[in-house]
Amino acid sequence: MYRDNTLIPSEAVRLLALGILATGSRSYSALASEVRHFAGRITGPSLELVGAPLELLKVEGLADAREDPDDPEGEALLAISEAGRAELKRLLTSNVRAPVSDPNKLIIALKMRFLHLLEPPERRLQVEILTEICEREVARLIDLRASHAENAGHLVAWLDQETEQAQARLAWYRELRASLG
Repeated sequence: MYRDNTLIPSEAVRLLALGILATGSRSYSALASEVRHFAGRITGPSLELVGAPLELLKVEGLADAREDPDDPEGEALLAISEAGRAELKRLLTSNVRAPVSDPNKLIIALKMRFLHLLEPPERRLQVEILTEICEREVARLIDLRASHAENAGHLVAWLDQETEQAQARLAWYRELRASLG
């Protein structure tokens, strides 16, 4: 974890794997496949993100391996441990860096994917943090546009498009926050 309590990429993979295991036991190969699929659809293919963090789950006691009676080949099932649940909560409640970049998009997508695993006050806090980040992003884009209103080539049009997307995200976060009470 970085000093500002934001996740490094391998911790994002750990969050994804633990979140998947929190929803049910998986074989190592099924877990790796799900992690690769989800992370790859958000950030693009990246094999180095998957292997080592998944192996560490067992070594660090965050997942327990047990025999799968339905598997004739004997592949073990991984299940989240109590230590894994505590680590999942720690990772889910981490900060997110602004502005939103590809690694941060993965972390935000993971928070949205597993937000339901947190207690209601923690859910609201995470959505509040994301709302504030988005508010700062909109303000930053508007400020940049104001300072480059003339002689900026296509920058103004690009900033308008970026601002529109950020405002739509902000409206969505605000609706989500309202729905959480």
